[in-house]
Amino acid sequence: MHRIVYLERQSVIAEVRRPNFPHHWVEYPKTLQSEVRERLAGATIAIVNKLQIDAELIAALPALRMIAVAATGTNNVDLDACRAREIVVSNIRGYAVHTVPEHVLALLLALSRNIPAYRQAVAEGKWQRSEQFCFFDYPIRDLHGATLSLLGSGSLGNGVARLASAFGMHVLRSERKDASSIRPGYTPFAEALHDADVVSLHCPLTAGTTHLIGEPELRAMKPSALLINTARGGLVDEAALVRALQEGWIAGAGFDVLSAEPPRSGNALLAPELLALPNFLLTPHVAWASQPAMQALTDQLIGNLEAFARGEPQHRVA
Repeated sequence: MHRIVYLERQSVIAEVRRPNFPHHWVEYPKTLQSEVRERLAGATIAIVNKLQIDAELIAALPALRMIAVAATGTNNVDLDACRAREIVVSNIRGYAVHTVPEHVLALLLALSRNIPAYRQAVAEGKWQRSEQFCFFDYPIRDLHGATLSLLGSGSLGNGVARLASAFGMHVLRSERKDASSIRPGYTPFAEALHDADVVSLHCPLTAGTTHLIGEPELRAMKPSALLINTARGGLVDEAALVRALQEGWIAGAGFDVLSAEPPRSGNALLAPELLALPNFLLTPHVAWASQPAMQALTDQLIGNLEAFARGEPQHRVA
């Protein structure tokens, strides 16, 4: 009988049905990294979200046969160590194809139309003191006719492309930064940055994509361009982004992710003076978290467990 241990149950707000095979189920609302080894002792299936499962930990868990990641990203799991032990690792796919693109467009619309600045102006009484029916303190730009460059063209990037096209945006799909050739339908990385009115990131975080956007890339963008990141915080050099916003290299940014989450030790993007800027929006990694999306994630998670128990693992990354 499988022993299933769910280490971070409160990370998803949804109904979790029990798998349809014999098992013993244990769940914890949250787990500290220092508690992982003890809690997974004897487990054959571990369900994790963001906790680190490294090679040393894997070696200490001889009963472990599957790691079910309750998310799409798997950079918290040592996949090579899992392959060496023949431990199946499955992730979640396609559940956020509506909610993340909608969040991207929400950030983009808010920044393009300067909604935070106008809301604050109304709160400060500027409209009430206006000499006419409105006031034009902040520029407003339409999405229609603007160029959106997507860095990452999986299901989420495709979802953003679909919504952006409906707004009349011109969509470019950027080729990989270090690509030696350009795939049909793709635009060279440097050109995609240079031509973009908006750059939206949808890449996994790997050794090759860490600081994909740094000072050279930010300086290569138009001064009027916006940067949207709902993927992983480590894709962007945060110190460089702070300078870009303060010195006007780009017009604004909308982020849903930071390089370390939760940001216990602070972060340059959490500086009060930065959060006070109307052209910088930061949300706490909730782009994925609509109620329908969380339920779809959970349903797929249990489906991954059941497929593994049948001997037909699905959504494998290792």
